[in-house]
Amino acid sequence: MTIPFLADAEALADELTAIRRDLHRHPELGFQEFRTAGIVADHLNALGYEVVTGVGKTGVVGLLPGGQPGDRTVLLRFDMDALPIEEANDVPYRSQIPGVMHACGHDAHVAVGLGVAKVLANQRDQLPGTIKLMFQPAEEGLGGALAMIKDGVLDRIGPPVDRALGLHVSSMHPFGTAAMRTGPMMAAGAGLTITVHGHGGHGAMPHHTVDAVMVAAQIIVALQTIIARNLDPDETGVVTIGSIVAGNAGNVIAETATMRGTIRSFTPETKALLRRRVPEIVMGIAATFGATAEVQIGEGVDATVNAIAPTELVYAVAAAVLGADKIDTNFRTTGGEDFSAVLARVPGNFFFLGARNDERSIIAPHHNPRFDIDERCLPQGVAILCEAARQVLMGKG
Repeated sequence: MTIPFLADAEALADELTAIRRDLHRHPELGFQEFRTAGIVADHLNALGYEVVTGVGKTGVVGLLPGGQPGDRTVLLRFDMDALPIEEANDVPYRSQIPGVMHACGHDAHVAVGLGVAKVLANQRDQLPGTIKLMFQPAEEGLGGALAMIKDGVLDRIGPPVDRALGLHVSSMHPFGTAAMRTGPMMAAGAGLTITVHGHGGHGAMPHHTVDAVMVAAQIIVALQTIIARNLDPDETGVVTIGSIVAGNAGNVIAETATMRGTIRSFTPETKALLRRRVPEIVMGIAATFGATAEVQIGEGVDATVNAIAPTELVYAVAAAVLGADKIDTNFRTTGGEDFSAVLARVPGNFFFLGARNDERSIIAPHHNPRFDIDERCLPQGVAILCEAARQVLMGKG
Protein backbone atom coordinates (compact mmCIF):
# COMPACT_ATOMS: atom_id res chain seq x y z
CA MET A 1 0.00 0.00 0.00
CA THR A 2 1.25 3.48 -0.84
CA ILE A 3 0.38 6.34 1.48
CA PRO A 4 -0.35 9.42 -0.63
CA PHE A 5 -0.26 11.72 2.38
CA LEU A 6 3.10 10.58 3.77
CA ALA A 7 5.25 13.09 1.88
CA ASP A 8 2.84 15.91 2.75
CA ALA A 9 2.96 14.94 6.42
CA GLU A 10 6.75 14.70 6.49
CA ALA A 11 7.01 18.15 4.91
CA LEU A 12 5.20 19.52 7.97
CA ALA A 13 7.71 18.10 10.50
CA ASP A 14 9.18 21.45 11.56
CA GLU A 15 5.78 23.12 11.74
CA LEU A 16 4.33 20.30 13.83
CA THR A 17 7.27 20.43 16.23
CA ALA A 18 6.90 24.19 16.60
CA ILE A 19 3.18 23.86 17.38
CA ARG A 20 3.80 21.10 19.88
CA ARG A 21 6.52 23.05 21.67
CA ASP A 22 4.42 26.20 21.86
CA LEU A 23 1.59 24.25 23.43
CA HIS A 24 4.04 22.51 25.75
CA ARG A 25 5.25 25.90 27.02
CA HIS A 26 1.66 26.97 27.72
CA PRO A 27 -0.21 23.99 29.17
CA GLU A 28 -3.80 24.33 30.34
CA LEU A 29 -5.81 22.11 32.67
CA GLY A 30 -9.11 20.47 31.78
CA PHE A 31 -11.92 22.85 30.80
CA GLN A 32 -9.40 25.71 30.97
CA GLU A 33 -7.92 25.22 27.47
CA PHE A 34 -8.89 28.69 26.25
CA ARG A 35 -5.55 29.57 24.65
CA THR A 36 -5.19 26.15 23.08
CA ALA A 37 -8.74 26.20 21.74
CA GLY A 38 -8.14 29.66 20.29
CA ILE A 39 -5.03 28.47 18.46
CA VAL A 40 -6.92 25.46 17.10
CA ALA A 41 -9.87 27.58 15.95
CA ASP A 42 -7.58 30.11 14.24
CA HIS A 43 -5.74 27.36 12.34
CA LEU A 44 -8.96 25.68 11.25
CA ASN A 45 -10.55 28.93 10.13
CA ALA A 46 -7.48 29.78 8.09
CA LEU A 47 -7.69 26.39 6.38
CA GLY A 48 -11.32 26.86 5.37
CA TYR A 49 -13.00 24.61 7.92
CA GLU A 50 -16.42 25.34 9.34
CA VAL A 51 -15.50 25.90 12.98
CA VAL A 52 -17.69 25.50 16.07
CA THR A 53 -16.20 26.56 19.41
CA GLY A 54 -17.37 26.16 22.99
CA VAL A 55 -18.41 22.55 22.43
CA GLY A 56 -18.27 20.82 25.81
CA LYS A 57 -17.18 24.20 27.23
CA THR A 58 -13.75 24.55 25.59
CA GLY A 59 -13.86 21.99 22.79
CA VAL A 60 -13.50 22.86 19.10
CA VAL A 61 -15.06 21.09 16.12
CA GLY A 62 -13.84 21.54 12.55
CA LEU A 63 -15.95 20.40 9.59
CA LEU A 64 -14.55 19.87 6.10
CA PRO A 65 -16.96 18.67 3.39
CA GLY A 66 -15.06 16.89 0.64
CA GLY A 67 -15.15 17.87 -3.02
CA GLN A 68 -16.29 14.45 -4.25
CA PRO A 69 -19.69 12.78 -3.82
CA GLY A 70 -19.95 10.76 -0.64
CA ASP A 71 -22.23 10.38 2.38
CA ARG A 72 -19.82 9.10 5.03
CA THR A 73 -18.47 11.18 7.92
CA VAL A 74 -15.31 10.29 9.80
CA LEU A 75 -14.41 11.86 13.14
CA LEU A 76 -10.81 12.29 14.25
CA ARG A 77 -10.29 13.18 17.89
CA PHE A 78 -7.43 15.08 19.58
CA ASP A 79 -7.41 15.88 23.31
CA MET A 80 -5.95 19.16 24.56
CA ASP A 81 -5.61 19.23 28.35
CA ALA A 82 -2.51 19.11 30.55
CA LEU A 83 -1.90 17.80 34.08
CA PRO A 84 -1.26 19.43 37.50
CA ILE A 85 2.42 18.39 37.51
CA GLU A 86 5.54 20.55 37.90
CA GLU A 87 7.82 19.86 34.95
CA ALA A 88 11.33 18.58 35.74
CA ASN A 89 12.72 18.63 32.18
CA ASP A 90 15.45 21.14 31.38
CA VAL A 91 14.48 21.85 27.77
CA PRO A 92 13.94 25.08 25.81
CA TYR A 93 10.21 24.33 25.57
CA ARG A 94 9.77 23.66 29.30
CA SER A 95 6.37 24.56 30.75
CA GLN A 96 6.09 28.22 31.71
CA ILE A 97 3.05 27.59 33.90
CA PRO A 98 4.01 26.65 37.48
CA GLY A 99 2.57 23.33 38.55
CA VAL A 100 1.06 22.51 35.14
CA MET A 101 2.63 20.33 32.46
CA HIS A 102 1.80 18.38 29.32
CA ALA A 103 2.90 15.11 30.92
CA CYS A 104 0.74 12.84 28.78
CA GLY A 105 1.37 14.05 25.24
CA HIS A 106 -1.84 15.92 24.54
CA ASP A 107 0.23 18.80 23.14
CA ALA A 108 1.50 16.31 20.55
CA HIS A 109 -2.06 15.21 19.82
CA VAL A 110 -3.13 18.77 19.07
CA ALA A 111 -0.10 19.23 16.81
CA VAL A 112 -0.99 16.03 14.95
CA GLY A 113 -4.59 17.20 14.68
CA LEU A 114 -3.59 20.51 13.13
CA GLY A 115 -1.28 18.65 10.76
CA VAL A 116 -4.17 16.39 9.76
CA ALA A 117 -6.34 19.46 9.26
CA LYS A 118 -3.80 21.05 6.91
CA VAL A 119 -3.05 17.97 4.84
CA LEU A 120 -6.71 17.08 4.36
CA ALA A 121 -7.68 20.69 3.55
CA ASN A 122 -5.06 20.69 0.81
CA GLN A 123 -6.62 17.50 -0.61
CA ARG A 124 -10.22 18.55 -0.09
CA ASP A 125 -11.18 18.30 -3.75
CA GLN A 126 -10.26 14.61 -3.77
CA LEU A 127 -12.20 13.62 -0.65
CA PRO A 128 -15.72 12.17 -0.61
CA GLY A 129 -17.88 12.70 2.47
CA THR A 130 -17.07 14.87 5.49
CA ILE A 131 -14.09 15.20 7.81
CA LYS A 132 -15.02 16.09 11.38
CA LEU A 133 -12.18 17.08 13.72
CA MET A 134 -12.87 16.87 17.46
CA PHE A 135 -10.43 18.85 19.60
CA GLN A 136 -11.45 17.75 23.06
CA PRO A 137 -10.97 19.30 26.50
CA ALA A 138 -10.61 17.59 29.85
CA GLU A 139 -9.65 14.02 28.99
CA GLU A 140 -7.81 13.62 32.29
CA GLY A 141 -10.69 12.38 34.40
CA LEU A 142 -13.07 15.32 33.98
CA GLY A 143 -15.38 13.93 31.30
CA GLY A 144 -14.48 16.09 28.32
CA ALA A 145 -15.55 13.51 25.75
CA LEU A 146 -19.00 13.14 27.29
CA ALA A 147 -19.32 16.92 27.50
CA MET A 148 -18.71 17.23 23.76
CA ILE A 149 -21.03 14.32 23.03
CA LYS A 150 -23.80 15.99 25.05
CA ASP A 151 -23.25 19.15 23.01
CA GLY A 152 -23.78 17.20 19.80
CA VAL A 153 -20.33 16.48 18.39
CA LEU A 154 -21.42 13.07 17.10
CA ASP A 155 -24.86 13.78 15.71
CA ARG A 156 -25.93 17.45 15.72
CA ILE A 157 -22.81 19.41 14.77
CA GLY A 158 -22.42 18.53 11.12
CA PRO A 159 -23.49 15.14 9.72
CA PRO A 160 -23.78 12.14 12.06
CA VAL A 161 -20.50 10.29 12.50
CA ASP A 162 -20.03 6.90 10.83
CA ARG A 163 -16.52 6.05 12.08
CA ALA A 164 -14.22 7.54 14.73
CA LEU A 165 -10.42 7.44 14.86
CA GLY A 166 -7.92 8.55 17.48
CA LEU A 167 -4.35 8.05 18.64
CA HIS A 168 -2.15 8.46 21.69
CA VAL A 169 1.60 8.97 21.65
CA SER A 170 3.22 6.32 23.82
CA SER A 171 6.30 6.33 26.02
CA MET A 172 5.89 2.56 26.23
CA HIS A 173 6.66 2.06 22.54
CA PRO A 174 9.79 3.11 20.63
CA PHE A 175 9.67 5.71 17.89
CA GLY A 176 8.81 4.05 14.60
CA THR A 177 6.37 1.54 16.12
CA ALA A 178 2.67 1.42 16.95
CA ALA A 179 0.29 -0.75 18.95
CA MET A 180 -3.31 -1.62 18.23
CA ARG A 181 -5.75 -4.49 18.60
CA THR A 182 -9.43 -5.26 18.17
CA GLY A 183 -11.63 -5.43 21.24
CA PRO A 184 -10.72 -3.77 24.55
CA MET A 185 -7.48 -1.78 24.12
CA MET A 186 -7.69 0.19 27.37
CA ALA A 187 -9.51 -0.58 30.58
CA ALA A 188 -12.61 0.76 32.22
CA GLY A 189 -11.58 2.74 35.26
CA ALA A 190 -13.23 4.55 38.14
CA GLY A 191 -12.15 6.39 41.24
CA LEU A 192 -12.86 4.87 44.64
CA THR A 193 -13.28 6.59 48.03
CA ILE A 194 -13.76 4.66 51.27
CA THR A 195 -14.35 6.37 54.60
CA VAL A 196 -14.19 4.34 57.81
CA HIS A 197 -15.89 5.70 60.93
CA GLY A 198 -14.70 4.30 64.25
CA HIS A 199 -14.45 5.66 67.78
CA GLY A 200 -11.30 7.56 68.63
CA GLY A 201 -9.41 7.63 71.89
CA HIS A 202 -6.10 7.44 73.72
CA GLY A 203 -3.43 5.31 72.08
CA ALA A 204 -2.68 3.72 75.45
CA MET A 205 -6.26 2.52 75.88
CA PRO A 206 -7.28 0.81 72.62
CA HIS A 207 -9.96 -1.23 74.32
CA HIS A 208 -12.04 1.93 74.69
CA THR A 209 -11.93 2.65 70.95
CA VAL A 210 -12.78 1.38 67.52
CA ASP A 211 -9.56 1.98 65.63
CA ALA A 212 -10.35 3.36 62.16
CA VAL A 213 -6.75 2.84 61.03
CA MET A 214 -6.76 -0.82 61.99
CA VAL A 215 -10.09 -1.34 60.21
CA ALA A 216 -8.76 0.44 57.13
CA ALA A 217 -5.69 -1.78 57.13
CA GLN A 218 -7.85 -4.90 57.19
CA ILE A 219 -9.94 -3.50 54.32
CA ILE A 220 -6.89 -2.72 52.20
CA VAL A 221 -5.58 -6.27 52.51
CA ALA A 222 -8.98 -7.90 52.02
CA LEU A 223 -9.75 -5.93 48.85
CA GLN A 224 -6.92 -7.75 47.10
CA THR A 225 -8.77 -11.03 47.59
CA ILE A 226 -11.24 -9.87 44.94
CA ILE A 227 -8.55 -10.30 42.30
CA ALA A 228 -6.96 -13.32 43.97
CA ARG A 229 -10.10 -15.28 44.81
CA ASN A 230 -13.19 -13.85 43.06
CA LEU A 231 -11.91 -13.09 39.58
CA ASP A 232 -11.39 -15.74 36.91
CA PRO A 233 -7.60 -16.07 36.49
CA ASP A 234 -8.05 -15.63 32.73
CA GLU A 235 -9.54 -12.17 33.29
CA THR A 236 -7.84 -8.93 34.27
CA GLY A 237 -8.79 -6.63 37.11
CA VAL A 238 -7.09 -4.09 39.34
CA VAL A 239 -8.00 -2.76 42.77
CA THR A 240 -5.55 -0.15 44.01
CA ILE A 241 -5.64 1.94 47.17
CA GLY A 242 -3.21 4.76 46.55
CA SER A 243 -3.93 7.05 49.47
CA ILE A 244 -4.91 6.70 53.12
CA VAL A 245 -5.42 9.66 55.43
CA ALA A 246 -6.07 9.17 59.14
CA GLY A 247 -5.10 10.70 62.45
CA ASN A 248 -2.57 13.37 63.29
CA ALA A 249 -0.79 12.15 66.41
CA GLY A 250 1.06 8.98 67.36
CA ASN A 251 -0.68 8.55 70.70
CA VAL A 252 -4.23 9.12 69.43
CA ILE A 253 -6.34 6.38 67.88
CA ALA A 254 -8.03 7.86 64.86
CA GLU A 255 -11.79 8.14 64.65
CA THR A 256 -11.91 8.20 60.86
CA ALA A 257 -9.76 6.97 58.00
CA THR A 258 -10.24 7.86 54.35
CA MET A 259 -8.83 5.77 51.52
CA ARG A 260 -8.73 6.65 47.84
CA GLY A 261 -7.98 4.38 44.95
CA THR A 262 -9.07 3.06 41.59
CA ILE A 263 -10.64 -0.03 40.04
CA ARG A 264 -9.86 -1.24 36.48
CA SER A 265 -11.35 -3.88 34.21
CA PHE A 266 -11.70 -4.83 30.55
CA THR A 267 -15.08 -6.60 30.46
CA PRO A 268 -18.52 -5.56 31.72
CA GLU A 269 -18.62 -8.70 33.85
CA THR A 270 -15.39 -7.87 35.69
CA LYS A 271 -16.48 -4.26 36.08
CA ALA A 272 -19.72 -5.42 37.69
CA LEU A 273 -17.83 -7.83 39.96
CA LEU A 274 -15.52 -5.10 41.26
CA ARG A 275 -18.36 -2.66 41.84
CA ARG A 276 -20.27 -5.31 43.79
CA ARG A 277 -17.48 -6.88 45.84
CA VAL A 278 -15.70 -3.71 46.96
CA PRO A 279 -18.68 -2.41 48.99
CA GLU A 280 -19.47 -5.91 50.28
CA ILE A 281 -15.96 -6.38 51.67
CA VAL A 282 -15.72 -2.85 53.07
CA MET A 283 -19.05 -3.00 54.86
CA GLY A 284 -18.49 -6.52 56.11
CA ILE A 285 -15.08 -5.81 57.63
CA ALA A 286 -16.22 -2.52 59.13
CA ALA A 287 -19.15 -4.26 60.82
CA THR A 288 -16.90 -7.06 62.08
CA PHE A 289 -14.82 -4.55 64.05
CA GLY A 290 -17.70 -2.37 65.21
CA ALA A 291 -17.11 0.42 62.73
CA THR A 292 -19.16 1.80 59.87
CA ALA A 293 -18.03 2.76 56.40
CA GLU A 294 -19.04 4.63 53.28
CA VAL A 295 -18.04 3.62 49.74
CA GLN A 296 -18.17 5.91 46.75
CA ILE A 297 -17.28 4.61 43.27
CA GLY A 298 -17.21 7.21 40.54
CA GLU A 299 -18.77 6.92 37.11
CA GLY A 300 -15.32 6.70 35.52
CA VAL A 301 -14.77 5.61 31.94
CA ASP A 302 -15.71 2.47 30.07
CA ALA A 303 -13.21 0.23 28.34
CA THR A 304 -11.86 1.59 25.06
CA VAL A 305 -13.09 -1.01 22.57
CA ASN A 306 -11.83 -1.09 18.98
CA ALA A 307 -14.18 -2.38 16.27
CA ILE A 308 -12.84 -5.06 13.94
CA ALA A 309 -13.14 -3.45 10.50
CA PRO A 310 -11.80 0.02 11.41
CA THR A 311 -8.91 -1.57 13.29
CA GLU A 312 -7.99 -3.77 10.35
CA LEU A 313 -7.98 -0.66 8.16
CA VAL A 314 -5.79 1.36 10.53
CA TYR A 315 -3.46 -1.60 10.94
CA ALA A 316 -2.94 -1.84 7.17
CA VAL A 317 -2.24 1.89 6.94
CA ALA A 318 0.14 1.91 9.91
CA ALA A 319 1.94 -1.15 8.54
CA ALA A 320 2.45 0.68 5.25
CA VAL A 321 3.91 3.71 7.05
CA LEU A 322 5.99 1.93 9.71
CA GLY A 323 6.33 -1.68 8.53
CA ALA A 324 4.18 -4.63 9.54
CA ASP A 325 6.90 -5.87 11.91
CA LYS A 326 6.64 -2.59 13.82
CA ILE A 327 2.99 -3.03 14.83
CA ASP A 328 2.25 -4.70 18.18
CA THR A 329 -1.17 -6.35 18.01
CA ASN A 330 -1.07 -7.91 21.48
CA PHE A 331 -0.59 -4.84 23.66
CA ARG A 332 -3.30 -3.49 25.90
CA THR A 333 -3.18 -1.46 29.09
CA THR A 334 -5.22 -1.00 32.25
CA GLY A 335 -4.90 2.72 31.74
CA GLY A 336 -8.19 4.43 30.92
CA GLU A 337 -9.23 6.80 28.14
CA ASP A 338 -12.45 8.77 27.72
CA PHE A 339 -12.41 8.36 23.93
CA SER A 340 -14.14 5.16 25.05
CA ALA A 341 -17.34 7.21 25.23
CA VAL A 342 -17.07 7.93 21.51
CA LEU A 343 -16.22 4.33 20.58
CA ALA A 344 -19.17 3.08 22.63
CA ARG A 345 -21.42 5.03 20.26
CA VAL A 346 -19.53 4.89 16.94
CA PRO A 347 -17.39 2.05 15.53
CA GLY A 348 -13.76 3.06 15.29
CA ASN A 349 -10.15 2.61 16.31
CA PHE A 350 -7.77 4.05 18.89
CA PHE A 351 -4.07 3.22 18.64
CA PHE A 352 -0.76 3.98 20.29
CA LEU A 353 2.04 5.66 18.32
CA GLY A 354 5.57 5.03 19.55
CA ALA A 355 7.29 8.14 20.95
CA ARG A 356 10.02 6.64 23.15
CA ASN A 357 13.75 7.03 22.44
CA ASP A 358 16.10 5.22 24.77
CA GLU A 359 19.23 6.63 23.14
CA ARG A 360 18.06 10.17 23.85
CA SER A 361 16.78 9.23 27.34
CA ILE A 362 13.19 9.96 26.34
CA ILE A 363 11.97 7.18 28.56
CA ALA A 364 9.86 8.69 31.37
CA PRO A 365 6.36 7.25 31.70
CA HIS A 366 3.18 9.20 31.18
CA HIS A 367 2.13 11.46 34.06
CA ASN A 368 5.77 11.79 35.10
CA PRO A 369 7.45 15.22 35.54
CA ARG A 370 10.15 14.15 33.05
CA PHE A 371 7.78 12.93 30.35
CA ASP A 372 8.74 13.91 26.81
CA ILE A 373 8.42 12.50 23.29
CA ASP A 374 10.50 11.90 20.19
CA GLU A 375 8.84 14.52 18.00
CA ARG A 376 9.69 12.63 14.83
CA CYS A 377 6.54 10.62 15.50
CA LEU A 378 4.29 13.60 14.72
CA PRO A 379 4.33 13.30 10.90
CA GLN A 380 3.78 9.56 11.22
CA GLY A 381 0.59 10.18 13.18
CA VAL A 382 -0.58 12.71 10.59
CA ALA A 383 0.04 10.33 7.68
CA ILE A 384 -1.68 7.35 9.32
CA LEU A 385 -4.78 9.28 10.34
CA CYS A 386 -5.11 11.11 7.02
CA GLU A 387 -4.92 7.93 4.96
CA ALA A 388 -7.20 6.01 7.32
CA ALA A 389 -9.75 8.85 7.17
CA ARG A 390 -9.59 8.94 3.37
CA GLN A 391 -10.20 5.22 3.15
CA VAL A 392 -13.13 5.42 5.59
CA LEU A 393 -14.73 8.08 3.40
CA MET A 394 -14.25 5.76 0.42
CA GLY A 395 -16.37 3.14 2.16
CA LYS A 396 -13.68 0.98 3.77
CA GLY A 397 -13.40 -0.02 7.43
